[in-house]
Amino acid sequence: MNSDPLSIVLVSAIALYLGKRWLGDFRCRNRETIALPGAFPASLPLILAAIGGALVILFLETAGEYFLKTYTSQSDISWLFLAAMIAAGFLEELVFRGYLVIENKGRTVFLTGVVGVSILFALGHVQYWLQWGDSSPTGNLALNITAGSVWTLTILFTNSLWFYGVRFNRFNPNRSLLPCIAAHISSNIGVFLIKLAQGHVIGFI
Repeated sequence: MNSDPLSIVLVSAIALYLGKRWLGDFRCRNRETIALPGAFPASLPLILAAIGGALVILFLETAGEYFLKTYTSQSDISWLFLAAMIAAGFLEELVFRGYLVIENKGRTVFLTGVVGVSILFALGHVQYWLQWGDSSPTGNLALNITAGSVWTLTILFTNSLWFYGVRFNRFNPNRSLLPCIAAHISSNIGVFLIKLAQGHVIGFI
């Protein structure tokens, strides 16, 4: 995600607007008028289980980074970036586990869509497998395929599968996005706290 302050403010503003709309749908008693996907309640145990699973995946991600020694090359972020991470947790769930779901076409098509969109979700984080040819924004793009980047992409793919599993299981009969959003935001906050502990959170902006 772009760490430019203006981009962070823009993404956060979009998330606040859509979040307000989503909460409006969430509180609506007439399900036929709900416009945004997954705006339904979910049980507290399911929400806690979703968060717990996401944190287990985050633990495995961090352990892998230490095993591969890629934690030493982590990028620095600002405190303001936390707002973008929280916003992304909501927006990405709304898009990937909300709109980009193929339902009512059979189980095979559904599962194929889940895997395909999960690959798209992982590759959409281009900062982990693409880099500029030099340190200048005008440099040429180049592939950056390393053991560390493959590990991160694998974790992103696993996260996506987990979030899909959280939404489409028998303990979530309303297909609520609430557990997915809570888990995703918790995972992103966890990433921020790990970066903070590692000394990679520098300055407010």
